Amino acid sequence: MTKDEAFEFLDRTARGIAEMFGASCETLVQDMGDPNHPILSIYNGQVSGREVGSTLDILGSGKLIDSSALTTDFVNLFATTPNGAQVKSSTFHMRGEGFDLALGIDFDFTSLAFANRTLVGLMSADADLQSALWTGGEGQLWQIVEECISSLGKPVDQLDKRERLKLIALMDQKNVFSFRKSVPFVAQRLKVSRYTVYKYLDELAAEKAAARKE
Repeated sequence: MTKDEAFEFLDRTARGIAEMFGASCETLVQDMGDPNHPILSIYNGQVSGREVGSTLDILGSGKLIDSSALTTDFVNLFATTPNGAQVKSSTFHMRGEGFDLALGIDFDFTSLAFANRTLVGLMSADADLQSALWTGGEGQLWQIVEECISSLGKPVDQLDKRERLKLIALMDQKNVFSFRKSVPFVAQRLKVSRYTVYKYLDELAAEKAAARKE
């Protein structure tokens, strides 16, 4: 393969990639055999502000490239252009008899980074609503529990299991168990164990499930 043939292939590849990924994707072919590494062709050069003949790299520098970089492919590296664009940059070398070319791909993801920050900001929250509403809501919890107990018209120490189940069901309807630490609070008020409260809730859940199947 001659230098012209290699350039023709890399140029077609660069043009195709630029068309495929749009204006945010700059592609170029450089002559790495020249000490200044001039750009032979470039597409979407507005990403870095370069044009054909430019000897600047994606960073806007004209410094000599380290010898190892002349033979090493760089894939998906981060760079910031002189105008502040955030870019993912890759370079692929093609060497042959009498030529040393490289295909460069620089994708400007600045707008995507901004969009990501916006989305993260939109989705973030200081706390869940339930915690915000009910943190320190012991007074409200106490009021609802007392209202439920009063509706039965009997002291809690005189309630049998059926009545306690009815009371737990009523509390559940009023979302008592959505409050933080509601189970230990109810257990203490009814003078039963937490296990008993959980057991009653399980029994009520089983009854609801059976009713749905009928």
